[in-house]
Amino acid sequence: MFALGTARQVTEKNSTRQVHRTRRSYNWGGVREQLRPILQAEVRTSLQISFKELLKVFGLGAVALVLGVEWFDWLMRRLRVRGPLKEVLFFPSTQTCLEHLFTPNRSLPCTCPLPHGNETSFSRLLRHLLSARASLNLCVFSFSHMELSRMILLLHERGVTVRVVTDRDYMTITGSQIGTLRRAGICVRHEMSNAVHMHHKFAIVDGKKLITGSLNWTVTAVQSNKENIMVTEEPELVRPYLLEFQKLWEANDPAKHTHQVTNGQLN
Repeated sequence: MFALGTARQVTEKNSTRQVHRTRRSYNWGGVREQLRPILQAEVRTSLQISFKELLKVFGLGAVALVLGVEWFDWLMRRLRVRGPLKEVLFFPSTQTCLEHLFTPNRSLPCTCPLPHGNETSFSRLLRHLLSARASLNLCVFSFSHMELSRMILLLHERGVTVRVVTDRDYMTITGSQIGTLRRAGICVRHEMSNAVHMHHKFAIVDGKKLITGSLNWTVTAVQSNKENIMVTEEPELVRPYLLEFQKLWEANDPAKHTHQVTNGQLN
């Protein structure tokens, strides 16, 4: 009886284990089947999210690229604006009132009949010349324009060092302002040679701004002729003119030549 009972217990235990094993296998398979669509849906959702995030990254990258290009273009424009001065002026120039350039702090408005407040090629030229703070070196063939003479006298009064090289023949023509400059104490030298004319027309402001072109400093040139002026601060262009002026200044030093008097003028 004991042996029979023991055998029965063993058989029941084995049956119970088999049932549990079968249940476990069956339950895992069912769970796996039930989880498969859920997992697949999660994977699809994750892929969709990843793709959307990827699009966002690419979109932000494209925006950053566009903004970077626009910023670089803006920066280059700013650098160009702040680069060396370059300006071209053409003549003839219309007549306008220039009193505000000579007396900017006057309390009463000018009552002359000329138009006021208009910017012209000539007013631009005067502004550039009046910007001198330390020096003005001038080579000019013919000089009879009184407003330009007034400008040089004003710079001289301000303490600006003014040096002028001109042509020996044209400095004595009627209306020439060279005598006026000399009487004011401004240093003027003229071409000492009888064989050539000093035909340059250029000015150098403070050793860094070049003003050059076809324009003689006469009323006819400013108001009637087709002329041009270029204004630049490009060092590569200014430097040769500085050297040329200094060469002419030294070559026409009166101390290096025999003094002669012609028509009351020292030659």
